[in-house]
Amino acid sequence: MSSWRSLILRIGDKSPEYGGTIDYKDHIDACFGVVRRELEHSEEEILTFLLQCSEQLPHKIPLYGTLIGLLNLENEELVKKIVESTQKSLQDALDSGDCNKIRVLMRFLTVLMCSKVVQPSSLVVVFETLLSSAATIVDDEKGNPSWQARADFYITCILSCLPWGGSELGEQIPEEIERVMVGIEAYLSIRRRVSDVGLSVFEDINKIDKVHVEQDFVEDLWSRIQDLSKNSWKLESVPRPHLLYEAQLVAGKSHDIGPISCPEQPDIGELSGVSFGRQKHEAELKYPQRIRRLNIFSASKTEDLQPIDRFVVEEYLLDVLFFLNGCRKECAACMVGLPVPFRYEYLMAETIFSQLLLLPQPPFKPIYYTLVIIDLCKSLPGAFPAVVAGAVRALFDRIGELDMECRTRLILWFSHHLSNFQFIWPWEEWAYVLELPKWAPQRVFVQEVLDREVRLSYWDKVKQSIENTPALEELLPPKGVPDFRYGSEDDDKTEYALSTELNGMVKGRKTARDVITWLEETVSPVNGPEVALRVVVQTLLDIGSKSFTHLITVLERYGTVIAKICPDEESQITLIAEVGLFWKNSAQSTAITIDRMMGYRLISNLAIVKWVFSPPNIELFHTTDRLWEILRNALNKTYNRISDLRKEISHLKKSVISVERSAAKAKAELDAAETKLMLVDGEPVVGENPARMKRLKSNAAKTKEEEVSTRESLESKEALFGRALEENEALFLSLYKNFSNVLMDRLHETFGDKTSEPTGEAEAMAVDEDDTSAMETDKENGGSKRNVGNKRNAGSTEYVVEEKEQWCLSTLGYLKAFSRQYASEIWPHMDKLEEEVLTESVHPLFRNAVYSGLRLHNGQ
Repeated sequence: MSSWRSLILRIGDKSPEYGGTIDYKDHIDACFGVVRRELEHSEEEILTFLLQCSEQLPHKIPLYGTLIGLLNLENEELVKKIVESTQKSLQDALDSGDCNKIRVLMRFLTVLMCSKVVQPSSLVVVFETLLSSAATIVDDEKGNPSWQARADFYITCILSCLPWGGSELGEQIPEEIERVMVGIEAYLSIRRRVSDVGLSVFEDINKIDKVHVEQDFVEDLWSRIQDLSKNSWKLESVPRPHLLYEAQLVAGKSHDIGPISCPEQPDIGELSGVSFGRQKHEAELKYPQRIRRLNIFSASKTEDLQPIDRFVVEEYLLDVLFFLNGCRKECAACMVGLPVPFRYEYLMAETIFSQLLLLPQPPFKPIYYTLVIIDLCKSLPGAFPAVVAGAVRALFDRIGELDMECRTRLILWFSHHLSNFQFIWPWEEWAYVLELPKWAPQRVFVQEVLDREVRLSYWDKVKQSIENTPALEELLPPKGVPDFRYGSEDDDKTEYALSTELNGMVKGRKTARDVITWLEETVSPVNGPEVALRVVVQTLLDIGSKSFTHLITVLERYGTVIAKICPDEESQITLIAEVGLFWKNSAQSTAITIDRMMGYRLISNLAIVKWVFSPPNIELFHTTDRLWEILRNALNKTYNRISDLRKEISHLKKSVISVERSAAKAKAELDAAETKLMLVDGEPVVGENPARMKRLKSNAAKTKEEEVSTRESLESKEALFGRALEENEALFLSLYKNFSNVLMDRLHETFGDKTSEPTGEAEAMAVDEDDTSAMETDKENGGSKRNVGNKRNAGSTEYVVEEKEQWCLSTLGYLKAFSRQYASEIWPHMDKLEEEVLTESVHPLFRNAVYSGLRLHNGQ
């Protein structure tokens, strides 16, 4: 890398390029000196690289802003290009709805204003453009309030710029910035307060319909900015290197930002019911809330931080996580080297966990946050591992309140994390869970973590890791050996003989057709189809049990045999049950086998749903995750098929346009050539070169054939997509009907007909609650007996939630999680769901769980 690139990239870092120091003035002087010399040779490259670094390392924007301010004194035209390019990028980002780019570019323009590069009044025009669009969106008469997510995003963009430039704006154009602040206050008075009940990490499903909150995320940021304003815009977390060069920068020419415009708001359509909910869901997908604050440590750990400093550090951390997601080591290095003068390990842990547990889904796959946490533990070995352990303990103490999907993510993360540190954990702290009922969330958590550890290692290794607490061996899964029905002659002699014969046929490389003939002529007529199914499934699974490769080979060679004996839903349910029996000692092998069979279309997703909700399985809903894992896999596979078809159709539509153009062009060239026919002795003669005519005809025929072929492919995919959507509708109707069938009677028996139990004070959102003890006292006053079991001290064996109640709470939690996770697929079928499942007779807690997952409160 050339020296000027390296100096720009590493500015502000404790790096060799700068002699290992982090003196901002020295960095800026050194970088400016080299860049100024290189401008004559590499102006365009420097401009492009500076903009790229400013956008992708936004925690360094104040340094880049000061550097550009100094360049402005030397080369106004270059800096004018930087401002113009930034304005164009901002407009493109607004048009495409690129949230991260909009937010970062607005911060960049604000910092350029501080360095006298941008006119303050020009920046305010940008603010007012966004403010005007936001106010229009939430206006009931002129706008479309279902798209409030976009309006809220615009307002947070304006507010989040002020820690970086509020002081300068207040000094230079106090009246104009005050006008913006008044406009934001007016906006806050007409918007609807956002309830995050459906997206809370911590919940009380008994009180799921309570949507009152003290402040939502926009109001919270507004109050932090107001506090900052009252404090004369003083904060520690934003470096202000431009002040070191104030006397020089004031001589620079300030540039205007070109006009920007916000995209048109979507058509309003109907403003109520399902239509409103659909649009609201679409808006929230496009403009998601960036963070949901997760206060898992006591306030004393971060009490020295001003509210606005906490916000800024969160912004830095989220930026690094987003822009450096492909560079693990660089990501960890930037996270531990933020430009702030205070320690922030606890805030860093809370921010990463808030992303890992973010609902409806984190920006990246959970494995990314797992790797980041591992790298941070290695980068800060004296501090961060203890902070992570503290976070685990805090979350474990409140596991009964944790959303079911978050609980699953936490289990997967924790087991993976321990596998990278020799599975070391002080298990004796949690030994008391053995004295809890089998359905207690803390006991289930430990059991599931141990199960996942075994999957990541092997049984004896995990057993060794808990040797200081040998009693916990009771919660280890069984050793994952198959339970083959025909392991010895002592079993059913007839079936044993048939299994042995089939085993010989497979080893003798008999074809699937030979096996089917044998079944139809020898086995089924004498023993019946049930025995045939049992023998085939058990024997083939036994042959395929040696490894995943063996399983795939068996399914590929003899899948048609299984398809022949399991042609309908009922027989497929029996097939799944046989898989469950064969692999009863291995949840992982059960899930993999069923998933592969679904992939080969041997079992349908509807059969999986019905099997999961079959009577023997229902009793396990609250004590193990193995059934929910299988159901999640089935829904994910269905969702992925539809997503793939959508992508293929989109690609084919573009291809159709392209081949149409090619075909039209080829035909036009051929037509033009054919018009050049000449008459010689009254006979037409080709005027063009015959070889060229032949080539043109061939090309026209070929492009026409391509067009027809592409159109046929598109029609075929669209037909498949239509069928997939019909199957999807049937799947979710079946899922909700099954949930309804198993929940109805138990909900009435356990909770009566009440939506929730009585509460005392209106409770704040648990996810935003700093004082855990105060929160628990409030819930005690509410009288919900289940919360008593969650506020426990290590070693206490009290868990007062009865099994029926825990079963209902767990099952409702999964219902809510599935509703939230697959909301995009559920919304198109909402009318039918309301007509067939969410009827007046449905229990209020059932309806609230669905609506909460879809973020549609009380059906509105």
